[in-house]
Amino acid sequence: MNLANLDLNLLVALHALLQERNVTRAAERLGLSQPAMSAALARLRRHFDDELLVRVGNRFELSTLGRELSGQTEMACHVVERVFTAQAGFDPATSQREFTIITSDYPLAVLNPNLSEAMRERAPGVRLRFPQMSTPAVEDIDTTLRSVDGMLMPHGFITDQPAVDLFHDRWVCVAAEDNHSIGDRLTMDDVRRLPWVVTYRRPTSYASAVEQLDMLDIEPHIEVTVEGFLSVPLLVAGSERIALLQERLARKLLPLGGFRILECPFRAAPLVEGFWWHPSHRHDPGHAWLRGFLSDVAKEVGAPRPEDQGTAAPQ
Repeated sequence: MNLANLDLNLLVALHALLQERNVTRAAERLGLSQPAMSAALARLRRHFDDELLVRVGNRFELSTLGRELSGQTEMACHVVERVFTAQAGFDPATSQREFTIITSDYPLAVLNPNLSEAMRERAPGVRLRFPQMSTPAVEDIDTTLRSVDGMLMPHGFITDQPAVDLFHDRWVCVAAEDNHSIGDRLTMDDVRRLPWVVTYRRPTSYASAVEQLDMLDIEPHIEVTVEGFLSVPLLVAGSERIALLQERLARKLLPLGGFRILECPFRAAPLVEGFWWHPSHRHDPGHAWLRGFLSDVAKEVGAPRPEDQGTAAPQ
């Protein structure tokens, strides 16, 4: 297909229609009249030979092709926007640019408040957008990194992409303050006996209790699975549950109370958190600034490397 024969305005219309699933709302979103948006939908239907939006009762639902196109159009719009907002230089003090970084709640909790303070001081007009980590984003990492500025994720899940190492961490165990079934030290018997809170039970997720214990041929009694890390201590507090949590995050949350930190009774693999980005961003001056900025903020966070903190011996 010849790109020159395509009206790229239809890409924007398609994205709005698939997101809103309503002609009127899509028109309002783009500042168009309803007849103009209806005409765009008719052209899109002819182009794809598909309804895209299918009326079900008093609402519209996406067709099978519409669902497939939904994620693709969002990434395509991001890429097109990046192309037409590119600049020869970058001045963080005056820039109004928005950077999009896919992440979970863990690295944001570790990097703040240093991240926010540094933004105010160095780049007051720059905006950061943090979409939530998802399995499809990691499974098609090349496409994902082309459409965003990067991803915050530990080593071990992404290959063949450049990265800037930000900080090191290690896993610790957390248990309720009033969990009297545990002594001053957690034992392997406790690990086998007690119920667990685990995170992200997916092949492309962060290393969780399941992955760590699988290596020891231990099948934990999973009572709760949660898509994130900040809520783990809340789900441990007041219960007999235990969980694995990154030490930096656990110590940040400790003042909230309700849980205590214990050494793992096994050698849990350490973490190296990185900022992953696509090689196509290499010569973008704004992106080069972003990489250096994140690295500087991570250095301010400080704390020793996990190998300097010691690990509990297996029992």
